[in-house]
Amino acid sequence: MSATGNKIRVYDLAKELKLDTKRLIEELRREGADVSVASNSVAKEIADKVRDRYFPKTQPKLSKQIKVIKKEKVVKEEPSQENSTIAVAETPSAVVTTISETIAAEKQVEAKVDEKASQKIFRTSKVIKKTVVASKPKEAPAEERLEVEEKPLVEEKPTVEVVEEKALEPQLETPKESEIQKVQEEKQEPDTTKIVDTSVEPQPSPPTAKGVTQIKQLRLKREAVELGVKPGERVAFVGRADHEKEKKQDKKRFGKFEKERRETRKFELRGTPGETSTPQTIYIPKPTDRKPIGRHSKKDFHRKEKKDALEEKEVTYTRPRTIEERIFEHIGKPDLNNLKPLKLTEGATVRDFAEKINVPAKDIVQFLLSRGIFATINQQLGEKTLKEVGRDLGFDVKIVPFEEAIQEEEILHILESDADAIEIPRAPVVTVMGHVDHGKTSLLDAIRHTNVAEGEAGGITQHIGAYSVYIPDPDNPEQTRRIVFLDTPGHEAFTMMRARGAKVTDIVILVVAADDGVMPQTIEAIEHARAANVPIIVAINKIDKPDANVEKVKQELAMQGLQPVEWGGNVEMIPVSAKKRQNLDLLLETVILQADIMELKANPSMRASGVVLEAKLDKGRGPVATVLVQQGTLRKGDPFIVGLTYGKVRAMLSDRGEPVEEAPPATPVEVLGLEEVPQAGDLFQVVSDIEQAQEIAYKRQMKARQAALTTTVRRGIESLTQADVKELLVVLKADVQGSVEVLRSTLEKLSTDKVKVKVIRSGVGAITESDVLLASATQVDNKQTAVVIIGFNVRPEARAAEVAKQEGVDIRLHSIIYKVEEEIKAAMIGMLDEIEKEVILGKAKVQETFKISRVGTVAGCRVTNGVIRRSAKARLIRDGIVIWEGDIASLKRFKDDVSEVKEGFECGIGLLNFNDIKVGDEIEAYVIQKVAATEL
Repeated sequence: MSATGNKIRVYDLAKELKLDTKRLIEELRREGADVSVASNSVAKEIADKVRDRYFPKTQPKLSKQIKVIKKEKVVKEEPSQENSTIAVAETPSAVVTTISETIAAEKQVEAKVDEKASQKIFRTSKVIKKTVVASKPKEAPAEERLEVEEKPLVEEKPTVEVVEEKALEPQLETPKESEIQKVQEEKQEPDTTKIVDTSVEPQPSPPTAKGVTQIKQLRLKREAVELGVKPGERVAFVGRADHEKEKKQDKKRFGKFEKERRETRKFELRGTPGETSTPQTIYIPKPTDRKPIGRHSKKDFHRKEKKDALEEKEVTYTRPRTIEERIFEHIGKPDLNNLKPLKLTEGATVRDFAEKINVPAKDIVQFLLSRGIFATINQQLGEKTLKEVGRDLGFDVKIVPFEEAIQEEEILHILESDADAIEIPRAPVVTVMGHVDHGKTSLLDAIRHTNVAEGEAGGITQHIGAYSVYIPDPDNPEQTRRIVFLDTPGHEAFTMMRARGAKVTDIVILVVAADDGVMPQTIEAIEHARAANVPIIVAINKIDKPDANVEKVKQELAMQGLQPVEWGGNVEMIPVSAKKRQNLDLLLETVILQADIMELKANPSMRASGVVLEAKLDKGRGPVATVLVQQGTLRKGDPFIVGLTYGKVRAMLSDRGEPVEEAPPATPVEVLGLEEVPQAGDLFQVVSDIEQAQEIAYKRQMKARQAALTTTVRRGIESLTQADVKELLVVLKADVQGSVEVLRSTLEKLSTDKVKVKVIRSGVGAITESDVLLASATQVDNKQTAVVIIGFNVRPEARAAEVAKQEGVDIRLHSIIYKVEEEIKAAMIGMLDEIEKEVILGKAKVQETFKISRVGTVAGCRVTNGVIRRSAKARLIRDGIVIWEGDIASLKRFKDDVSEVKEGFECGIGLLNFNDIKVGDEIEAYVIQKVAATEL
């Protein structure tokens, strides 16, 4: 060993410990040694610490001591048995010897044992009561009792202790023959070894037949020969001590686990002086007590133990239940002829469906998987999938909007809580409809005592207006009644609201001018009111004009199915004059009477719900929506969902601009606090908290994006077959959302087979630079499209106007809806290709034909009409049938080439590659001109 004084080199220590030098250096550094290479030296104290870690000092073992009690009486020999037995009895007086002592015998003790029983072992730390069977032919055998005691034993060298045989005590009693036979019978049983827990302290216990140790004669092992064991000597195997297990655990703790080489078995020689050699026996540990050795030994060992434990138990096999059986345990077996109703909201997930039918979500996922549908718990299911799965489980699934589901929950909550669910009468909502310029807004102004019409561009209503009007009660003049009036721009907004399922209006007032009569938009208004199943009250306006004819108007309305009450019908027709304020009281009384007949009621204690009449983006206030509350009471601070967006009521303003804290049913208010500008006609619903509103809005946005993606793909496929169709792209900006919806619908209806109108962006607010850049990028290098920006009651920002001038983007500003429609039509016509038009120049009659060599036939003609030009095309007509059509090859007059010949002159005409010319034929000259299209 290379060591300097009290130091040792790293590589010597590594060689001693059989470790890698790198790993040893790391261990030494942990102990505080300053080493970096294998040639460095470390102090002896540090080296000892490392040695102790890998090879800890062994603790002294406890060896067994056997108390041998010999008795005087001799048991008779039974020659019929191969092994004679000695009965063991416990007495207080005994002679104690160490475990190295053996019982003297002149002959070898041979024990016939079973193969399985020979492998059963006893740990050396247990208290074991053994019954040893031996035979002595010359000497009378004595009963022996072996008791184990523990004694420190040095591990380094096997020790041999020889103790002289002591005289037998006179107090010992001889056993009875019956006891000896009993022990012999019990020995013949197959399992006679009992395993005792090693954790208990050694305590003496009475000997039993199960304590008999079976001995097998084995060959002398190489390890025993090396230790000096001679044939015939008894040896005992010394098991591992607890401190050796700790050493192995230390190896796992302080680095990579190293496989331990199997330790050499240690033997102790047993014998007594003067005795003959005894047969060699080795006590082999039981397989379950031995620690497994090998790479996968730990895993296999525990697996084997588990297998043995399972073999001991009785396993009863049961058929696994199917997924349908597991689900039917919760909901019962379905009756396909009597399906249970089940309502789910739009965008319902697997979890929502499972919670509705009280089934674990994982079972629904497995059920879908068995049907070939791969879905997660939080995945949304389509309406078709939900209905099919629900039908298989016995449910009739119906998809309802969030608003309807929330209202139903609210009603159930009111009924369950016994709250005041009494509905109170509410104000009627009246929509004024009719043809343009028939006086709808003027009539409302007369009722409200205002002058709104003069403020509108061109005197035409461009927005939806909602107003609350208080009038005296006809039954009690001291009280007032409230009526909510909606003024619509023509009929478009009403149609779009009805298409979204928003039944806003209770009564329709149809305004018809007495001087114009029934017009096309009047007929459309009648059709929309009938489709919405709304009663109609006709107001025949402008009766103060000289050419007013009320009876003619009634006749025209009767032709449309509106029979006046005077003629036996059920439609009230009131002649009024908004300008002169004639018969307005009668009109309002009629509205109140109709409302009383309808018994309009609402519940103010529910969560508020209603519809968006108008929406806009205000610079100072952000998104603002004009909302008509239909049910419940809307309060400041309420969270709500509206269309694809959500919000929380920050403030509310009445129709006259006054702030209000709450809005009862049938009240129009302006709501501030939206995240985005909603669409006109969207339903709104107050929810429990803002998180729920956000979740619903997110689901709807996802659904809208998927629908938009599908539409985009469909348009892309259609464009492949319509390559020649031109597109007019429109960027639409307006002051309010209602005008955006009306303009968008109007423009898209103008599309034809040759030119399509497509609104690529629409919104509320001024024209921004972003709008101009979008239009510019869309029209670059695209001859089939044209882009125009339409601003309705808005102006472009300064920067936007500059960019539009630089990029050549056309911005058109308007304030009247019908002017926008006319301008878009003109732009569409301008996009059309030029039309090819045929223009007849003149005609000539063939009078003679001449055949000229290398030229062909030349027709001698006289121009009868117009002029014949050399550059024109010609066709040959014979008996009214076109025989040939092509170019003119030559045109001569008196052997001179000329460019044209006028009417009344003679000329020679040669046709290109055609010689079948006969006298009497007619030659017609014409040209093709391209002219601009004048209509779609």
